[in-house]
Amino acid sequence: RGLRRSHGAGAGALLLAALGAQAAAGDFDPYRILGVGRSSSQADIKKAYKRLAREWHPDKNKDPGAEDRFIQISKAYEILSNEEKRANFDHYGDAGESPGYAQHQHRQFHHFHEGFYFDESFFHFPFNSERRDTSDEKYLLHFSHYINEIVPDSFKRPYLIKITSDWCFSCIHIEPVWKEVAQELEALGVGIGVVHAGYERRLAHHLGAHSTPSLLGLVNGKITFFHNAVIQENLRQFVENLLPGSLVEKITDKNYVHFLSSGKKENKPHVLLFDHMPAVPLLYKLTAFAYRDYLSFGYVYVGLRGTEELSSQYNINVYTPTMMIFKEHIDRPADVVQAREMKKQLIDDFLSQNKFLMVARLTNQRLFQELCPVKKSHRQRKHCVVLLTGEGDEFAQAYEAFLTFAVANTKDTLKFAQIYNDQQPEFADALLMDEEKYRGKSAVVILERRNNAGKIAYKTLEEAWRGSKEDNFILLDLLEQLRTDPGLLSSETVLADLNDELAPMFLLRWLYSALDYVSDCWDSVFHSNWREMMPLLSLLFSALFILFGTVIVQAFSDSSDVRDSPPSEKEESAAKTEKNDASFSKESNSRIPKKGFVEVTELTDINYNSNLVRLRPGHMNVVLILSNATKTILLQKFALEVYTFTGSSSLHFSFLSLDKHREWLEYLLEFAQDAAPIPNQYDKHFLERDYTGYVLALNGHKKYFCLFKPHRSGDEGGTLGSCEDYDSSLHPEAKGKSSCSPPASRSIKNKLHKLSFWMERLLEGSLQRFYIPSWPALD
Repeated sequence: RGLRRSHGAGAGALLLAALGAQAAAGDFDPYRILGVGRSSSQADIKKAYKRLAREWHPDKNKDPGAEDRFIQISKAYEILSNEEKRANFDHYGDAGESPGYAQHQHRQFHHFHEGFYFDESFFHFPFNSERRDTSDEKYLLHFSHYINEIVPDSFKRPYLIKITSDWCFSCIHIEPVWKEVAQELEALGVGIGVVHAGYERRLAHHLGAHSTPSLLGLVNGKITFFHNAVIQENLRQFVENLLPGSLVEKITDKNYVHFLSSGKKENKPHVLLFDHMPAVPLLYKLTAFAYRDYLSFGYVYVGLRGTEELSSQYNINVYTPTMMIFKEHIDRPADVVQAREMKKQLIDDFLSQNKFLMVARLTNQRLFQELCPVKKSHRQRKHCVVLLTGEGDEFAQAYEAFLTFAVANTKDTLKFAQIYNDQQPEFADALLMDEEKYRGKSAVVILERRNNAGKIAYKTLEEAWRGSKEDNFILLDLLEQLRTDPGLLSSETVLADLNDELAPMFLLRWLYSALDYVSDCWDSVFHSNWREMMPLLSLLFSALFILFGTVIVQAFSDSSDVRDSPPSEKEESAAKTEKNDASFSKESNSRIPKKGFVEVTELTDINYNSNLVRLRPGHMNVVLILSNATKTILLQKFALEVYTFTGSSSLHFSFLSLDKHREWLEYLLEFAQDAAPIPNQYDKHFLERDYTGYVLALNGHKKYFCLFKPHRSGDEGGTLGSCEDYDSSLHPEAKGKSSCSPPASRSIKNKLHKLSFWMERLLEGSLQRFYIPSWPALD
């Protein structure tokens, strides 16, 4: 009964909030906000929205109220661009919230809780700068911040990122779960990020998020989308699955000796966590991921049979989590920490002080720089004592003696390390000067790095290191003198970078990359939507089409048929045009057509990627814009004009239906206007312009196009479009004329007059180019 009462109260609160929003909506006039009349067409509304959106976008307008104004403009356009919402606003004064309208719009309602149905537009969401929930503000990501900081940091910790937007009902629905999970995972060391798709479209597109809300994980620079119910346990498991599976090894009485003994071989200290939890805690896995380059991690479940010997060996309290670090010696830990509850800060402090062995082996340049940092001032001098030795058993005694000396003389200003002469010959030769007395023996060098370019000051013990008491006294005496006399390091040299001894071979790196790629493709097949899969599918089908098409053509085509067949009407007309045209260059005449016809394919959403977006460098697609009414006439004229250029293998010819894809063309021309304004493109006739007869030469690789505008009747020389200044120079009186004359006043066939001249200049590279940031989708 108590639960029902609470549920009813919550529903009542929601209803009151919705009614308050409905009352407030009475002052919201989308016509006034966009500055259009109630009889305005969709073209007028769209034009007004684009102008206002560019003016009031928060990224461009720094006015404090720009964000609120931009949201109002977006909401107004959302209402007026939808005929049903617009009609409802005209009748009831709102966008679909009134009871009269709701009676016949029940099918648009979305299920909310138990038996409550609300239309998404019923809520007037208060997504403005004053009332927006501030819990996500500290997590907001921007493109440059993501690229420069988040991606590199993902190699140390995983990130959970939410893609959200305004006017998103589902975003509100998952908000309580998101807040709780973000707070819990952030305390464990997981990075949290929020991307607002409305203001960070570039970043949302880069992440591949096409809808909101979307949740994704980022680890090692790789993005993985979350495809499950948004509940706390699923999100926690999702983050855990992002981590590699081999971070923590399960340790028992049978394998603990082998695990700890491999510390010297791996050149890493080994960490053991003793706990009574059956599964490895997520905090421990995250810690292992962050320190995987420095430490190896093992986990001991003390409640499991088969760990009694291990617990007894190190005197473990089975009721308190215990963490131990083992270095060169496995019989006793180098450091121990116990706590009833292991916190991230406690673990980080403990591990950061024990990242290296007592005598770490210098296996790469990064390790050398961390162990022996460049001096920052005279008071912060740090010296490294390096044992130059070999790998055989004959060097074991010298190494043990050096290790004992290092343990007894550990200081913050001193670091001890060793290096194998055979693995790092350049390093050894530079310090030992290739003297004969060190051949087959160990040597000790005291050095100080002076700069990051490799310059060091050093002193080499005069005699080879055997580990005797006399050697210990000599080395100890030199270190005591060094405390008061830095000039003791009298020799200087420049060291080359160390070889990376533990780097995987090229074949292994290639294999790992191939496995990652296959894994990404497999995940895409089962989880990505068709929009994400279209580039891959288009590439696959294009490759198969080219492969089988080539085989079929070679098997069944007879070249003699083409040579012996009489020329077609198109070919005869093209030949006459070529003979009568005196402006063709020698280069043009050498491009003999390979076929007796022109292959012109329709540009559709299926072949859009292969025919434009993924065109090879140097290739261009010449696209004719036409309508259903002008298709036959324009295609015939287009074939005659471009026939002589079909011998060029870098040119492809297509046509685009204006009835299907008018928005794509307008979008393309609008994007080009910032880089190089297209003359007369944004006059008063912009939205009513007849684009039939336009020709675009699209360079898919370099993202630019050249534009041919149709010939104007009454203009003797024709107009070659914004890519051509030919008519402007010959006919200055035509500059003031409108290029948008009625279709009835000119012949459709004459629209492509002089297209062949324009094609010549296209191949010469002398046409004006209009660059765009990216190709718009052809939906």
